Amino acid sequence: MNERKRQVLLTAQRLFIDKGFSTTSVQDILEESCISKGTFYNYFSSKNECLMAILEHAHDEAAVRRRELLIGKDLSDKSVLVEQILIRMHVNREQNLLPIFEAVFHSGDSDLRSFIKTTILKEFSWLTERMVDVYGEEAAPYAPDCSVMLFGMMQQMLHVWSAVSTEEIDTSKLVNFLMRRIDSIILGMISTNDTFFKEDIFLKLNSLAENQIETKEQLLERLTGFLELLGDDAPPAGKQYVQFLVDELRSECPRVFVLESVTRSFRESFVGFSHEPEAHELAYKFWSYTDSLK
Repeated sequence: MNERKRQVLLTAQRLFIDKGFSTTSVQDILEESCISKGTFYNYFSSKNECLMAILEHAHDEAAVRRRELLIGKDLSDKSVLVEQILIRMHVNREQNLLPIFEAVFHSGDSDLRSFIKTTILKEFSWLTERMVDVYGEEAAPYAPDCSVMLFGMMQQMLHVWSAVSTEEIDTSKLVNFLMRRIDSIILGMISTNDTFFKEDIFLKLNSLAENQIETKEQLLERLTGFLELLGDDAPPAGKQYVQFLVDELRSECPRVFVLESVTRSFRESFVGFSHEPEAHELAYKFWSYTDSLK
């Protein structure tokens, strides 16, 4: 994503929040962004696609932060899972996305609602896999139910809190409390062999995600193209990290632990620079690729 497109997304996001999605027109975005209609449609086929790009960027941001949090950590560490759950909540708050989600739900637009539904199912799928990491393979048949229950309880607790209290909720305290409830629930389900959703409920969704993972050759093409774009204003360390990733990928057996460490450093080196959006997008692609190697 280039810097100009990123600025258009930020402008559209602000308008969707301030004016409402349904009352914001493409013309509003054009005027606020100081771009032509042709430029907008070169980036997005419609206002809906623009909104989807905003939400996809937030999903990618959370995914990168969650994956970086796992470096050198034990997958079964429950406290790490709690921090990962909190990351998505932090991203939604940082980008003020809740009003946009609510606007989509009330829009009646079938394409947008379908997009949101898929996004939510991806979150369930991710949490289901992490539940198995934390509770072990014996919990696998019950992980989908527990994932849905955890998110459901969280949503209702947040709604009730906002209705009865003027204080800001301690989300860390809430998620830790709910994870302790899941401890009891999942043990009870295992002892009684009691499930509602089938274990493979998210299997199709996971298969679709796997098909979107880029190959080593595609990543190399992206990296070399990115390296060619970098000018004198790019961070020197960033260029070195890109070259290191290229060299490591070209090796016969890329070392996953090395790619993990360098990918995080690569992304962080571009924070505050003009190529930060492209670096972030590349980091997301890299995490997906390295996870596929395990």
